[in-house]
Amino acid sequence: MDKWKIEKISRSLSDVSRISILKKFKTKKGCVYCSEINEMPELKLTQPAVSHHLKQLVDAYLLISEKEGRILKYSLNQKVLNDYIDFLNALKD
Repeated sequence: MDKWKIEKISRSLSDVSRISILKKFKTKKGCVYCSEINEMPELKLTQPAVSHHLKQLVDAYLLISEKEGRILKYSLNQKVLNDYIDFLNALKD
């Protein structure tokens, strides 16, 4: 994983709302629809703010967006997340 990708992921993870969004993927395996994220009570964000955070996570390669008609659904990019975790674990050695 190159240093620019690591920086982009790290910046993306520096926001508590984005971390809350990523936690949603742990509780719900598979894809999560945009409407489900908008309805998360712990976020307390407007729909445009949620869209902004989702875009940041997609731009950081942590989420994969997919259109299903007019609806967007997101899935966790497990490979990128694992590579990032491996990078962080390598710093400990």
